[in-house]
Amino acid sequence: MEPRCPNMDLKPTPCSPISPRFPKSTSLVMPSHRFPCSDRSVSLKWRVSCAAKAKAHENTSQELIGSIGKGFLAFSVAAAASFSLCFDSPAMAESLTVAFPVSRTTEVNSVQRTLVEAWGLIRETFVDPTFNHQDWDLKLQQTMVEMFPLRSADAAYTKISGMLSTLGDPFTRIISPKEYRSFQIGSNGNLQGVGLFIGTEPRTGHLVVMSCVDGGPAARAGIHEGDELVEIDGEKLNGVDTELAVQKLRGRVGTTVTVKVHSGNDLETDSSVREVKLPREFIKLSPISTATIPHRTPDGHLTKTGYVKLSAFSQTAAADMENAIKEMKSQGVHSYILDLRNNPGGLVKAGLDVAQIWLDGDETLVNTVDREGNLLPINMVDGHAITHDPLVVLVNEGSASASEILAGALHDNRRATLVGHRTFGKGKIQSVTELHDGSALFVTVAKYLSPALHDIDQVGIAPDVQCTTEMLSSPKDSMSKKQNSPVSSLEADSCVLVAEHELDIQESKGTAS
Repeated sequence: MEPRCPNMDLKPTPCSPISPRFPKSTSLVMPSHRFPCSDRSVSLKWRVSCAAKAKAHENTSQELIGSIGKGFLAFSVAAAASFSLCFDSPAMAESLTVAFPVSRTTEVNSVQRTLVEAWGLIRETFVDPTFNHQDWDLKLQQTMVEMFPLRSADAAYTKISGMLSTLGDPFTRIISPKEYRSFQIGSNGNLQGVGLFIGTEPRTGHLVVMSCVDGGPAARAGIHEGDELVEIDGEKLNGVDTELAVQKLRGRVGTTVTVKVHSGNDLETDSSVREVKLPREFIKLSPISTATIPHRTPDGHLTKTGYVKLSAFSQTAAADMENAIKEMKSQGVHSYILDLRNNPGGLVKAGLDVAQIWLDGDETLVNTVDREGNLLPINMVDGHAITHDPLVVLVNEGSASASEILAGALHDNRRATLVGHRTFGKGKIQSVTELHDGSALFVTVAKYLSPALHDIDQVGIAPDVQCTTEMLSSPKDSMSKKQNSPVSSLEADSCVLVAEHELDIQESKGTAS
């Protein structure tokens, strides 16, 4: 599938290091995020010029000195060297000269450079130009001094995270090089592991299986959704977060990992906990799973409904969905259920690409609001949907971010009925930038509103119809008789049954919305 917005690049761009060893100016160009689907483009671009001048510094004082200048931002390094950062943006007209102590611990010194990079990105692109009503220049000075006496990179990264936390935005954060590699795996759909998706059960804090990759090592071993992970390679998982557990499960192809899983409600029962040795393999992740559901309409006709589950917005999401829809069309499917339940989001570009599979014309897909408060609609350009058949979208409290962008686009453009429960409510867009040491900075760069200008952040999207079985009409009762069908689990899903009912209503009105 050709990319529908080929230049809307939200992928990270590596940055060169800011280093006092540079003999000359080095230009760091951050990603230019453009949305060619729109009749207006959104450009978030910044340039940092890094000029390093090695010079002796007679004053070895660690005192911080602030001074105002024009057109540049310089960091004079006590008893070592100086940094000079020049910003092209008019917003960066004022500048600051700061003297700060350079750590003699090599790894901490490297993180000091990472701090400067992260600070500069926030200063230029963060959605709130007041930085949560604080002096962002002063925050750099404070953090640099706090970092100086540290002796480990981990402790230094903690200081960067602490600085970012003062912004009051949980989505603006820094992740380690190892965590960033995991993020890239999730985005491009390839990994070496056992084929498990895990998450934290919010009430207990325990790690539970969200799903297994079909045909993967975990699925073959009989691990199921809802099972609790108790141990990995003999290490109990009490207090272990999801990211660390995922890192333990992944590894080189050909190696193995031993897990203990618990099924049921009683952890004290030995029979409910079993140990499984899983081989690590190449796992190809497709965010799409499909099924064809036989459906009898109120007038007695037997039809086929295409069910599409989209679990994440990865780089392949739109292409995989387009292929799936074309395959189901060839099988005689004439209505669709798109399941976005528990889809936490992913790449915004993928969400917009998926929307265009279902929409025509020059429809608005989403509205963004930049740091200056400017409203910027992102529109399709002469879009052509691959199907106009009736569509219902399933959502719940686990549908977030790109899921909400897609659901809002299809709903507000009268293309789909929403069924389920109110969505999560994450109405912010992040850019991702790889820093010089392989870590990555996530920065909230914009807010978004639905095409009908509904604010989603911390509110979510309310469905048109709640999915409760009491709302089903009597003809649907016959569906429960097909218990031996390969799709019996879907037919027992109350939200799927309500979705089928809504598709019948759309069909009776002779409309695809």
